[in-house]
Amino acid sequence: MTVRVLSIAGTDPTGGAGVPADLKSIAAFGGYGMAVVTCLVAQNTRGVRSVHTPPASFLREQLDAVSDDVTIDAVKIGMLGTAEVAATVRAWLDDQRNAGRVFPVILDPVMVASSGDRLLDASAEDAVRALAAAHADLLTPNLAELAVLDGGGAPGEAHRPGEALDDWDAALAAGRRVAAATGSIVLVKGGHLPGERTPDALVAPDGSLLAEVAEPRVSTRNTHGTGCSLSSAMATLYARTGAWPYSLRAAKRWLTGALAAADGLRVGSGSGPVHHGHHLDAAVDAYVAAATAPDSPGTRGRFTDDLWERSAVVRQEIDELEFIVRLTDGTLPQDRFRAYLAQDAQYLQAYSRALSSLAASAAPAPVRAFFARGAVTAATEETILHRQWLRTDDDADGGDPGIGPVTARYTDFLLAATGREPWQVGAAAVLPCYWLYAEIAATLSRALEAHRTERRGRDDAAHPYGTWLAAYDDPGFQEAAAACRAIVDDAAADADEPTRQAMAAAFLRACALERDFFAAEVVDAG
Repeated sequence: MTVRVLSIAGTDPTGGAGVPADLKSIAAFGGYGMAVVTCLVAQNTRGVRSVHTPPASFLREQLDAVSDDVTIDAVKIGMLGTAEVAATVRAWLDDQRNAGRVFPVILDPVMVASSGDRLLDASAEDAVRALAAAHADLLTPNLAELAVLDGGGAPGEAHRPGEALDDWDAALAAGRRVAAATGSIVLVKGGHLPGERTPDALVAPDGSLLAEVAEPRVSTRNTHGTGCSLSSAMATLYARTGAWPYSLRAAKRWLTGALAAADGLRVGSGSGPVHHGHHLDAAVDAYVAAATAPDSPGTRGRFTDDLWERSAVVRQEIDELEFIVRLTDGTLPQDRFRAYLAQDAQYLQAYSRALSSLAASAAPAPVRAFFARGAVTAATEETILHRQWLRTDDDADGGDPGIGPVTARYTDFLLAATGREPWQVGAAAVLPCYWLYAEIAATLSRALEAHRTERRGRDDAAHPYGTWLAAYDDPGFQEAAAACRAIVDDAAADADEPTRQAMAAAFLRACALERDFFAAEVVDAG
């Protein structure tokens, strides 16, 4: 599902922050990005040189031009700069609400630079607070900005008696006060605190903790634009899923990967940008490989060709399963489909960890990068394709159905294969999830098109699982499957015979577990 996300922010000529970072982050999660510029900033990776603010009347013309023509699914607000600009954005949002145009508003209150310098005067800070209280669904301040929103003190000073934001508990307490004062959810970010992990948490206006996640700290100086990027990713994911906790988990995992890949960009000599498209490189590589490949398969394709033939019986058994047959024709009861998705959500969490293990293995650097991107994609897939089916009105987090015995057997196998075996064996073990799903999705997609053709013009034309089926036939997923297959072929060509045999055994075992996984959930659900 493509969502239309509007960024209202300043510029950055080097592309690391502001509007450029917002648009890259929105695109990274499949959104369509639009932009209204508040300020023109002359800056590079070493600092800001000057800021030009166009007339507020022109800002309003930009905003009206977009909203008069395009349906907006979410708005992310960044640098405002002046009280007049903040008031103009607030007035436009007032008019949108009065016209019945409702969309989530994510406000990144750009008040304090990483250097600690205050970016807004007192009147502008008050205007940002008023905007937050009137319209923000989510606030994403850094710790210094959280301190300003909380008590108005200068960065680093105790904004409450005896308390400074120099530890996680103090940050959470400040987040609760700001959430209560504004009526907004506050994303409390702990990236500037010491420690091996970087915690983030979502605090609701009633003081409850909606989600708390942490990722390993990435050692890099290239962190320019992390706040812009995270808030834009959250806007896009929430517009797609309608769930803040899942949006945070996926965005946090993606941003960690973007930081890990940042040094490879080599942009500027100061604090460079993060790599917003780090998870897309594999798909690009696969497209290039496909475009330059010879018409006939080479010797490196023979290993997986042989594995495909050896898995023919299992693949036939999968095709004939009641779950697959009824999913294809649309007669599968929804409770059975939800039972399957509940287990698949559990599986994808473990699958992401398995891919992360391969990303940390002794594999060649391009292979590690592929699996690192796959780990992020698996986490995002769990967010977007599954949780929106599993949410209930009583539990915004969708509940935790627990892991079933068949799912546990499969995930235990994958985690062992990728954690304790040579990386080549682990790669072969994770390949069926890519390859079998790609083949099944292509088959189901053809069936879906036949379903539409057969029922064209009838009231029951919509396939109940059409959106889910189409998602797995996405070209990006198909290309990732082809790239994983190429990795396994190359690994087998360079491996000794015992390793090749272990790779084959791991692939075939995973195929059988895929079959058992599809079969078991129908029985368990029924």
